Amino acid sequence: MTPGEIIRGRTLGVLVCLVLAVASVRFAEPVAASFAAHRVSARRSRPHRPSKTAKAVAVPGPTPVLVELFTSEGCASCPTADTLLARLQSEQPVPAADILALEEHVDYWDTPAWSDRFASSKFSARQNTYGDRLLLDSQYTPQMIVDGTKELEGTDVVRAFHLIAQAASTPKLALKLSAIVMDNGRLSGRVSVARSARVERKAYVYAALVEPRVSTQVLGGENGGQTLNHVSVVREMRQIGSVARARVAPLKFSLNIPDDARSKDLRVVVFVQRAGQGAVLGAVSAAPAVDVAPTITTAMFQISGQ
Repeated sequence: MTPGEIIRGRTLGVLVCLVLAVASVRFAEPVAASFAAHRVSARRSRPHRPSKTAKAVAVPGPTPVLVELFTSEGCASCPTADTLLARLQSEQPVPAADILALEEHVDYWDTPAWSDRFASSKFSARQNTYGDRLLLDSQYTPQMIVDGTKELEGTDVVRAFHLIAQAASTPKLALKLSAIVMDNGRLSGRVSVARSARVERKAYVYAALVEPRVSTQVLGGENGGQTLNHVSVVREMRQIGSVARARVAPLKFSLNIPDDARSKDLRVVVFVQRAGQGAVLGAVSAAPAVDVAPTITTAMFQISGQ
């Protein structure tokens, strides 16, 4: 066989292989398309069922985050912070957080020109304890404390959102409020912690009586001539026992209702905090139950057959 014949034979073989390859591809495409369509159809025809993994994952609700605002009607920059606290409470703008607000009025701004009717030396002392623990040089208003661990200037929206979101990532104790009633100028109730919960020995339960919305016409001082709107004003706060006791049996508490408070709007906020006003480990809020007396009608006194 001459070299020319060898070359022609090899060329013919290559051409045959190419023809067969093209034919196989054209044949395979509709088969593959048909198979793919069958798989899609099969997937669509089967009812959707969540996987075992999806069933096992519980979707948690928002995490309670306690936001305390130390403020005063005598402080010119405080109304802006009051507005921010109102927004945090009403709009709940941080998705993972259930924001429980406490507005605590300090008394060191009180002057002969204006005395804040909600101010208390107890709230000034509470703020001072935070200042000592957080190594601050001095007290100031408006100041926010988030979950007992972080502080910020009370008008700083960006930092407030950031710290609340950060606090919401920390698991909390589940607290249960029950038997919340008002009687003879007092609000009473009970709080408990699940027996299965892991609790710290040096942590305590606090109860705060809160008036959700109040307004004041300020007649003197730095805010003289303004009408100030407040939310979640703390009218009384007290330590009611240890969290270890609350796990064994419900803790009872009773708070005095001030004469000028609108009783029908009151709420209670209960929270657990480490000793020395440390981190807040859990919080819950509720309004008292309102018992509605049954309406008595003449039909109730009718005797059958008459």
